Amino acid sequence: MKFLRFYILYRLPIIIGLIVMGVVFHLYIDVITAWLCYIVAFISLLLYFMIGTMRIVQEAVAEGNVEAAGRYLKQIKFPRLLLKPVRASYYMLQSNLSLAANDLKGAEDQIRKSLNTKSTLNPETKGMNLLQLGFIQIQKGNLKEARLNLTEAVKIGISDKESLAAAYLQLCSIEIHRKQYKIAKAHFKKAKAQKPKGAEIVKQIAEIEKHISRMPG
Repeated sequence: MKFLRFYILYRLPIIIGLIVMGVVFHLYIDVITAWLCYIVAFISLLLYFMIGTMRIVQEAVAEGNVEAAGRYLKQIKFPRLLLKPVRASYYMLQSNLSLAANDLKGAEDQIRKSLNTKSTLNPETKGMNLLQLGFIQIQKGNLKEARLNLTEAVKIGISDKESLAAAYLQLCSIEIHRKQYKIAKAHFKKAKAQKPKGAEIVKQIAEIEKHISRMPG
């Protein structure tokens, strides 16, 4: 694993070293070995542009090391050359980092770029992107667009039960704000049905449950 991380972090100088070695072998030692160096350098170059450092970025995120994730993301200089599903993940992570820095505009811009990649290899990515966009718009006070995006997100499908419960809770809150109590209750029921375990979501459910039964509809 350490070797893989080293290879990903220093892929560009490794490519240059392989080319130099290939030239030396080609001129003075062995043509076959030279071509092996060229081939490995070419494959590494493709990986550099098409995948970048996303493997170790995701590992850093999984470990909760936001600082390292941001540092590794900055090493991707040409995000438009990434494979579509990788590019979608790249922009989504950029959006997460902008949210952590309370940069709502930057977060929205990045998540829209993720949506615009139109990746077809992982359909759920769109659902998660719309979910995040909806949450950002709620923070910005744009409830109309937030409602549309959250509704589309749950329609597309979100496999993570915690995220799905959070989406239904936000839709419930929006419908309460719109005084559409019957719809709000339906969303609340769906949120509870996910049986979320997260402390924050459980707390929100308990808070809404105190009042929702007294609402008309």
